[in-house]
Amino acid sequence: MASNAPKVPKSSDPQLVRRSQNSARESWRMFEIISEFVLATERLQSVQPAVAIFGSARVTPDHPYYAVAEEIARRLSDAGFSVISGGGPGIMEAANKGAFAGKSPSVGLNIQLPHEQSANQFQDVSHTFQHFFARKVMFVKQSCAFVMMPGGFGTLDELMEVLTLVQTGKIRKVPVILVNGAYWKGLLEWIKGPMLADKMIGVDDPALLQVIDDPQAIVDAIFDHYLTRGFEPSPSEREAELAL
Repeated sequence: MASNAPKVPKSSDPQLVRRSQNSARESWRMFEIISEFVLATERLQSVQPAVAIFGSARVTPDHPYYAVAEEIARRLSDAGFSVISGGGPGIMEAANKGAFAGKSPSVGLNIQLPHEQSANQFQDVSHTFQHFFARKVMFVKQSCAFVMMPGGFGTLDELMEVLTLVQTGKIRKVPVILVNGAYWKGLLEWIKGPMLADKMIGVDDPALLQVIDDPQAIVDAIFDHYLTRGFEPSPSEREAELAL
């Protein structure tokens, strides 16, 4: 007599075995991610206050942007800020090089990539991430200001990430400084024009960005921002950052 019971796959069923293997890999991946956060947190505890500098990996040492980034980083380092970059070439190297020559730590948050990224030699503290999102979280948690040099998709990604977190209250309001006003002009016109006119952002949101080209003025703007409130997050701000 035929049975209507569903067929239970045998343990040797290739499809079942493959699903089981994939599930085990995903479970172990979660432990890898947790470990990545724990190790990074332990290594970066001593670098605050810190300022993150972002910009293109494709800029060569003879480019004017490189020299500007290096000077900004040197001034920040001598003023008592650790400087955090993505640890690679281009603007990242310039930022680490300037900080390396200064009084405060030069920090590189490197990422494993199939191309383009290789760690530069100007790092007092170097930590390599496997996952982009873990790296981005640590940038945000460790930095009290963000300096955005000219860059490409990666720089825009970091810029919009920070603006979104500030806008939504996930992190405290921090200085977000665009360097080289001519480079950022088109983006700023779009933000203050169509985005604002169509009410895609709030009326105060464009003020989250500052454009400052002078290296010392950048250092002064960061100090001015924290003059009355101090560099440490408040208890409520720290609690909000735990939910990043």
